[in-house]
Amino acid sequence: MTVVYIDADACPVKDEALEIALRHGAEIVLVSNGGMRPSRYPGARIVTVSDGADAADNWIADAAGPGDLVVTADIPLAARGLDNGACVLGPTGREFTAQSIGSALSIRAFNQHLRETGESKGYNRAFTNADRSRFRQELDKALRRLGKAG
Repeated sequence: MTVVYIDADACPVKDEALEIALRHGAEIVLVSNGGMRPSRYPGARIVTVSDGADAADNWIADAAGPGDLVVTADIPLAARGLDNGACVLGPTGREFTAQSIGSALSIRAFNQHLRETGESKGYNRAFTNADRSRFRQELDKALRRLGKAG
C-alpha cells in the first residue's frame, strides 16, 4: 500500500492531500513538530516529533521508501526521499525527480548565499489557487502511477 508522508508544519495542501490519498486507498501520515488537531484530519495518522530543526524531515526520510510519496517544500528532504526510492511532490505540484533535484539543491544553496550576504530578503512568492489546483492534479497522477506499479 502506498503511504503519503506529508511534511505538515507549513504545508498548505494537507486537506487536498488527505482527500486525494484516501480516494486512492493510500495511507496518509502527517508529520509535524506539534500543534496538529487529529479531529481535523480523520483518516490520517498524525505523528508528532520532538522539537528540532530537522526532526520531522528525519522521521519522514527514515520512513519513506519505494512505492511511497512524500509531500514537502523542503529541497534537502526531497533529495533524501528520492534517494530512498519515494516519489516526491512539492505543495505547488512540482515533482522532484532524480534529473531535477541537483539543480533544485544548487538553486537553494545559491538563494541561501544571497540571503546570508544581504543581497536578498528571501521572500517566497504567494501560494495561489493555481498552485493548489496543480498540486491536486499532480498528486492524483502520481498516485495513479504508483498504484499501477504496486
